[in-house]
Amino acid sequence: MSKIRIGIVGYGNLGRGVQFAIKQNPDMELIAVFTRRDPSTVQVNDDSVGVFLMDNVKDFKDKIDVMILCGGSATDLPEQTPQLAQDFHTVDSFDTHALIPQFFEKVDKSAKASDKVGIISVGWDPGLFSLNRLLGEVVLPEGNTYTFWGDGLSQGHSDAIRRIEGVKNAVQYTLPVKEAVDRVRKGEQPRLSTREKHTRECFVVLHADANQEQVEQQIVTMPNYFSDYNTTVQFISEEEFISNHSGMPHGGFVIRSGVSGAKEQQLMEFSLKLDSNPNFTSSVLVAYARAAYGLGKAGQSGAKTVYDIPLGLLSPKSAEQLRAELL
Repeated sequence: MSKIRIGIVGYGNLGRGVQFAIKQNPDMELIAVFTRRDPSTVQVNDDSVGVFLMDNVKDFKDKIDVMILCGGSATDLPEQTPQLAQDFHTVDSFDTHALIPQFFEKVDKSAKASDKVGIISVGWDPGLFSLNRLLGEVVLPEGNTYTFWGDGLSQGHSDAIRRIEGVKNAVQYTLPVKEAVDRVRKGEQPRLSTREKHTRECFVVLHADANQEQVEQQIVTMPNYFSDYNTTVQFISEEEFISNHSGMPHGGFVIRSGVSGAKEQQLMEFSLKLDSNPNFTSSVLVAYARAAYGLGKAGQSGAKTVYDIPLGLLSPKSAEQLRAELL
């Protein structure tokens, strides 16, 4: 059986994770990596995989089945996904929740015009957590859903700290408030504010001439990032930073608390504990690349989300195998 031919667009943490994930899936092969950088500076450590400029992507129209897009949601994916959906099936991890509806419409128009499938907003949130929020609502229609993130490193919030004058390096961890989680798990169904659900913990390395007090004040008062949370800031040495804060762990959980029948208390929970956020996200993207290929072979087209994909299509196993082994 021929393998699903994959292309990677963007070769940062997520792109490297996709490369690792493809090696764990024998029904797939990585054909090429596409970048805006000088290709000679991108080392993929695999002589069978070519690295090319984004300008050359159309040359691979009949050589790649699915493009996995590994750029950012702010500026990369809104442009790249609709453009690439003109020539390839695509999978991306667009995660700006409020903009997903309009992003979907843009990708849908492009993909339908070219008879391609574009699966958007794939990962663990949005993605796997989205599926579990839906399952909770349909199984327990009388209830409330709670999503907690962490303990985990937030890449966007860490970057916001690093942009402050005087900061040499920094990471920020999101932590769920234990008391809030305990109340939800007890079935109380509390109404929780942003501050009551999560705290933020920052570890910062300063330049030698930086004003520590000023930097801390800028962090804890930063709107949209820290001002709505109880935030702690710890200033550490560069050696401690490298030793203790170089990984990218994350995770979280979705809880549905509700009632059924004669008002029995019921609780559904799905959780993740990840050593590497990008490597786990990339594994989800690769599974959905298989689904994009399958949907395309079945004659479907247009934009899709995780809600539109039968879970069986994520597996390399046949429907008969799934019924015998997992059902």
